[in-house]
Amino acid sequence: MRMAWALGAALLVTAMGHAAAGGEQRWTATIEAGAVWQGRNDVRIPGDTGTMFSMADLQGRGARGAARLTLTYDEGASNRWRLLVAPLEIRGTGTLPRDVAFAGQTFAAGDPTRGWYKFNSYRLTYMRRFHRSDRASWHFGGTLKIRDARVAMRQGAIQASDYDLGIVPLAHVEGRLNLGAGWRLNVDVDGLAAPQGRAFDVGIHAVRDITPDWALGVGYRTLEGGADNDNVYTFAWLNYVTILSEYRF
Repeated sequence: MRMAWALGAALLVTAMGHAAAGGEQRWTATIEAGAVWQGRNDVRIPGDTGTMFSMADLQGRGARGAARLTLTYDEGASNRWRLLVAPLEIRGTGTLPRDVAFAGQTFAAGDPTRGWYKFNSYRLTYMRRFHRSDRASWHFGGTLKIRDARVAMRQGAIQASDYDLGIVPLAHVEGRLNLGAGWRLNVDVDGLAAPQGRAFDVGIHAVRDITPDWALGVGYRTLEGGADNDNVYTFAWLNYVTILSEYRF
């Protein structure tokens, strides 16, 4: 997670340096931070022979802290690029309701068990504006997502984990709706479904411009998706309540 934020900070500093040299406000840096809850986190590894269990029940469903950094570049009037760094790691200790076969090991019911769930996301998005009016603007494009995921458990001397690093293409939609009195509604969606699995990330924030350069907002985000194949079955549903800080430079 520290590496993810170091990468985001380095990109932000580089962008600000370019903006200072050029003198145009083409960049927008957005920090979104708040609390995340696990609505669902079902795991079976291997996907064909493992035991299904709830990582959310094992870890506890209470709120955890979470944050993400987005850097957006407007290339001309219609084209926009976006880079997202969204680390997420949840840890917790609980007990299993039954014996669980997981990643080549067997974990006994009733014994204290530590669970890890990591799902870091790094995304590059290109989008193009297809609608603009006094009330709204909409962009549509595509996202390449790098998925850095790990599910692990430890029970005494027994431990096992499953790691996955891959690239996933997603469709992207982004909207800005004018609510009046300096307020707007920001909507952003990354998502795609296939027979092997699905991934959806939907955010809705009410945002108010504080100065010409700076805005604050509050809203809700949900992530839902997973994979279902012979190697792994994992489906999670995460819900966020976040505060958004947006700076244009």
